[in-house]
Amino acid sequence: MALTQQFARVTPDYLDRCRTSALTSPGASPGWDPPDGDLLDTGWALWGLIRYCRSTGADPEAIALLDRAVSGDPDGNVGFLDHDDVYDGFGDPPRLLAPAAVADVAAALDRLQLGDLLADMPASAEVAADVCGFGPRSDIDVREHLTEHFVALREFYRTAARHTQCVVTWID
Repeated sequence: MALTQQFARVTPDYLDRCRTSALTSPGASPGWDPPDGDLLDTGWALWGLIRYCRSTGADPEAIALLDRAVSGDPDGNVGFLDHDDVYDGFGDPPRLLAPAAVADVAAALDRLQLGDLLADMPASAEVAADVCGFGPRSDIDVREHLTEHFVALREFYRTAARHTQCVVTWID
């Protein structure tokens, strides 16, 4: 099974209920089960976008923003989500962006000009895929693939910010 980047929008109250469940349930299960509409799987696309931006010397602030949106903040208190019911244990445990951080990331994603970042994308699908770390593939339109997943991420964060939600990120 391929590793993919996962996101969940949840309320602080939901996280509190999960924390309480982890403390009181057998096996420390957090009872993690966000609604499907509050989940996002971006596959490898955003990792490819970040890799591409690094390879082109893109604005370090843009790279830091994308990395934060994908990786969460290191100081979120969600150790209780380090559980088999949440993720498969590959890589780091889930990380959190609190509502204020979500609002900041959402606003910054809205300001980010993806077209500018992708302006020098190689025309060859095979070369573009390779530069993004997808391997030498020619079966996708890389620019379209990156754009689709970036737009989904931006909308996901916008919605979370509008509802004062947290975003939890993890690799599964």
